[in-house]
Amino acid sequence: MAFNGAWKIDRNENYEKFMEAMGIGMMKRKLGAHDNLKITIQQNGDKFNIKEHSNFRNIEIEFTLGVSFDYSLADGTELSGAWTLEGNKLVATFTRKDNGKVLKATREIVGDELVQTYVYEGVESKRFFKRG
Repeated sequence: MAFNGAWKIDRNENYEKFMEAMGIGMMKRKLGAHDNLKITIQQNGDKFNIKEHSNFRNIEIEFTLGVSFDYSLADGTELSGAWTLEGNKLVATFTRKDNGKVLKATREIVGDELVQTYVYEGVESKRFFKRG
C-alpha cells in the first residue's frame, strides 16, 4: 500500500538514452524528457488502478498482479506483460508486440520517492517521483 497516492515527476536519469534504445525519434525524446508526468496509484490487495497524466495523454490502467495485460506507451509502442510484487518492489516484464524484445520495469519506494527503473536492450533509465 506504500505506492498509494499521487506522484509527480521530479527528475530523470538516462531517460533520453532509454527512449533512443526504444526507437523513439529525437523530437519525441526531447518532448518526452519534459512530459510533466503525474501518476496516481491505488492498490487494493493484488489489484492496481493507475492514472497517468502528462503533457501528451491521460490514461487509466487497471491490472491484477501476475495477470498479463496489453499496454501502449505514449509513443504508440504496444506491449504485453504483467506486474508482480517482489518484496516491496513492483516488477514487470513486458514484451514488445512489434519486435518481441523485452522491456523490464520496476517501481519501488526509496525514502520519500517513487523510483521507476526501465531496462531495454541493456540501457537502464530511472525516473524519480515526489509525492504531490
